[in-house]
Parts: sequence; C-alpha cells; structure tokens
Amino acid sequence: MIVVAGEALIDLVPQGTGALAALRPALGGGPYNTAVALGRLGSPAAFCSRVSHDAFGEALLDRLRETGVGVAPVQRGAEPTTLAVATVDADGSAAYSFYVDGTADRLFTLPAALPAGTRAVSFGTCSLVLEPGASAYEGLLRETAARGVFTALDPNIRAGLIPEADAYRARFRGWLPSVSLLKLSEEDAAWLGGTPREWLAAGPAAVVITRGGDGLTAFTRDGGEYAVPGERVDVVDTIGAGDTVNAALLHGLAARDALGPGGLVSLGAEGWTALLGFAARAAAVTCSRAGAEPPYAHEVTD
Repeated sequence: MIVVAGEALIDLVPQGTGALAALRPALGGGPYNTAVALGRLGSPAAFCSRVSHDAFGEALLDRLRETGVGVAPVQRGAEPTTLAVATVDADGSAAYSFYVDGTADRLFTLPAALPAGTRAVSFGTCSLVLEPGASAYEGLLRETAARGVFTALDPNIRAGLIPEADAYRARFRGWLPSVSLLKLSEEDAAWLGGTPREWLAAGPAAVVITRGGDGLTAFTRDGGEYAVPGERVDVVDTIGAGDTVNAALLHGLAARDALGPGGLVSLGAEGWTALLGFAARAAAVTCSRAGAEPPYAHEVTD
C-alpha cells in the first residue's frame, strides 16, 4: 500500500484566451493526481486528506474509487472545496492562482493511524503550506519516517501561496531528515536554493530533478548520478506531469522491492536508468492530453 497525503481540489482550466475565457472544472491537486496515477498504474494506493461534502468533493472521491484508490483515510468537512485557476502558456506550461480561505482540505488533522500494510507515504504541494493542515501533514511526515516507513516529498512550489519565502525554505530544510526520496523540478530547486548534494547530506537517500522535456536526473547518497532524456511528444499542457512522475517513481520502486532501507542506492545505474525512463514515458502521456490525465498501465511499460 502506498499512501498519498495532501490536498484534493478543483482546477479551473481556461478554454480560450483572455481573462474572461470560459473555465472548465477538472479534478486536481498535486497529491490527488499522484494518487490517481498510482491507481491507474496498478499500485495498491490510498488517499489521506480532508475533502468537502460539497458536489466537487463527492466528484473527487468518486474518481478515486473508480481508479481503485482507497478513501478510508479521507476526513470530511462542510467547508467548500479549494479552487485553483490555471493559466496555460503557449508552450503548455501551467501557472495557478488559488482560492483557499476557509476550504476543507486545509483543516486536515493528524490521523490516528495509516492503513495496514503501508509501505510508503508521499507528501507535497499546497498541503505543506496552508495552515493549520500543514503542521498536521508535517507531523505525519515525521511520525511516518520515525517508524521506518519510506517517505517521498515533492515540494511542487506554488510561490503565490507562500507569504514568507525564507521561512518556508527553512521549514523545507527541516523536513529533509524525514525524507527518503526528494523529487522536485529544476524551477523548484532554483526557488528553494541549494544543490542535490546538499539536500542528500541532510537526509534523503536520493534526489530526482525533473527538467521538463529535457528529462530527469537522479542523485544518490553514494555519489551516483543517473540521467535520461525526455520522451518527445506533442504537448497539450503540462498539468499533472510532475505528479505522474511521483507516481511512476513510487510504482517502479515498489515493483523493484526498493522501498526498504538501502533500496534506492541498491538500484545502481541500470535500475535507476530504467526507473527514470519509465517516469519520463508516463509523464509524456500525461502531457499529450488536456488536464491531469495520467496513463493507465497498458499505456506505458516499465
């Protein structure tokens, strides 16, 4: 069982140009997309979050159930669902503005327990910024790591939501001793400051940097560095691409029985190259269609 902890929200995606273009609601949120991608790839997965009782919240949970993702850890609330308004550039890259005040997902509280058989827990995006839920997710990260469970972190920076950048950067560094696998985009890496080797020294066994169409690079604590090129594809948009990479990495690591102590380093050059190539192919499928629509297992091979 791989548990994904974090927000579920509604992306409002413009269907044309200009400030008043029609908006299409789409199910989203970085952790939510990761959970859906895991389910589509065939990994046993569960989602740990707080979701509204409104119609958007019901739709979010329906998709998880349809994808085979467990929803037993999901908390519920009467507050509305968070909204994210996406802006898609000519090259398909997406930026977001958020409507988060008083929404359900930011009121997440620390759960008493995770599902039996949990092998890994994935964290990231807005859920680690918006209080009071951010402190609860942070507590879950630390507790999970202290029990020896594999942890994955994708900061997935949304700078517009972070009122004090330096305070967040310090908090990020404080998470690293509790992180097994750190994955982030090169843009996030530049915003956070530091280098993969500095982050590795603080705790993670591996750091994966995504470079859009240029591919992915993994750095391991034993000095390894492994890179693969991106998969060429006609990009519709990049919504959910990084979340798909998260899921593909976790799915591939589970398939290689590499979610235990020493598993990431033991992959070696051949294992890392195959794993990163799989993640690149999965992300390319997501980029080839509108919105966060990660691939099913039959669409990508490991």
